[in-house]
Amino acid sequence: MPDIKELFENNVKWASDVSAEDANFFSTLAQQQSPDYLWIGCSDSRVPANEIVGLLPGELFVHRNIANVVSHTDLNCLSVMNYAIDVLKVKHVIVCGHYGCGGVRAALEHNQVGIVDHWLRNIRDVYFNNREQFKEDLKHMEIVDTDSVDQLCELNVKQQVYNVAHSNVVQNAWLRGQPLTIHGWIYGLEDGLLKKLSTPINSMDQIAEQYRVNPRK
Repeated sequence: MPDIKELFENNVKWASDVSAEDANFFSTLAQQQSPDYLWIGCSDSRVPANEIVGLLPGELFVHRNIANVVSHTDLNCLSVMNYAIDVLKVKHVIVCGHYGCGGVRAALEHNQVGIVDHWLRNIRDVYFNNREQFKEDLKHMEIVDTDSVDQLCELNVKQQVYNVAHSNVVQNAWLRGQPLTIHGWIYGLEDGLLKKLSTPINSMDQIAEQYRVNPRK
């Protein structure tokens, strides 16, 4: 594993390589960012957002947390959404999970980890609300099988897509006619491929009526 000194050496090489390919890259990038996409993904170090979709710095606005959760009480995530949608005017919000997610597994196995246990409660709620879809009751299992973990990884992404759509930030954008589409994807660590999990959502009509907000007065 590289030490800190090597990280700086890698940075110098990377900057040199980029400049050699495009002498104006950094000067242009420093002027502004105008991404079309907001990526809400997992903090897992094996899921580098820009790289897996082939986008350069400046083309993808990124928020990451453990298990790609979008909670209505998380001011960090909501602030990122607010800035990306209201200021940067992104056209797409992508919620991307990944198979084999350690946060999802930890939520299923009920072992105490620490302060993160409060965060994982969001995923336990997803399991509880969808428990009839699983082949067996997992609540007393110390070690959960991989298929069940991956099943919950998919269900978690779908729930977080709805959480994005239920937010005032997104709905206010739709109400003022701003084009905005929400996507739910999942990434395979074993093959590096993305998979679509849900139908894209781009209007109030696609969410349940009880979650819709009225226009601001």
